[in-house]
Amino acid sequence: MSAKKKRRVAIKLDMTPMVDIAFLLLIFYMATTTFKPPEARAVNLPESHSQIELPDKDIINITVTALDSIYVDYTEIAAVEIEGNTVQTQVRRVFTCDTYNVTEFINRARAKNLKALIVIKADEGASFGVMQDVMEAMQKNSLERFLIITDNEVETAAADAAEAEAAAAEGEE
Repeated sequence: MSAKKKRRVAIKLDMTPMVDIAFLLLIFYMATTTFKPPEARAVNLPESHSQIELPDKDIINITVTALDSIYVDYTEIAAVEIEGNTVQTQVRRVFTCDTYNVTEFINRARAKNLKALIVIKADEGASFGVMQDVMEAMQKNSLERFLIITDNEVETAAADAAEAEAAAAEGEE
C-alpha cells in the first residue's frame, strides 16, 4: 500500500507591512540623527602628528581664514516661538570679529556655557600675526586653555596616495 502524498499548500506572505516598518524606521532615524553642523568658513588645516578626539558638543569654534577673517561660532539653548508655542532648542550663533574684540565674543559664548571648550581652527595660509594677536588677546582675558585643530599627517598622506593611484590608473586607460 502506498500512502498518498499530501499536497502542499503554497504559503503566501504579504511583505507590505514589513516594507512599511522599514521605511518608518528609516524616517525615524533620519529625523532624530544630529549631524555635524557646517563650519562658519572652510579652512585648510595645517598638518601635525597629534591626535585628540573633540567632543560633539560644548565647543566654541574660533575660525581664522586665509584672508585673516575671524569667526566665533557656538551653539546655545534658546527659546524659539513656533506656531504660537515657545520651544527650547539649540541655536547656532556665528559672529565675525577682529583681533580687538574676539575675546568679547568668546566671553559672550562662555557666559552661555561655562564648560565649553575653546577650539581654534586656523587656515595654513593665515598670517602668524593674526594668530599671535588672537592668542595674546585670549591670554590677557585669562582664556589660557584652548586647542588648535590640525589635520593628521598619516590620514592626509594616505588620501594623497589614493588620489595619486586614481590619477595614474586614469592615465593608463
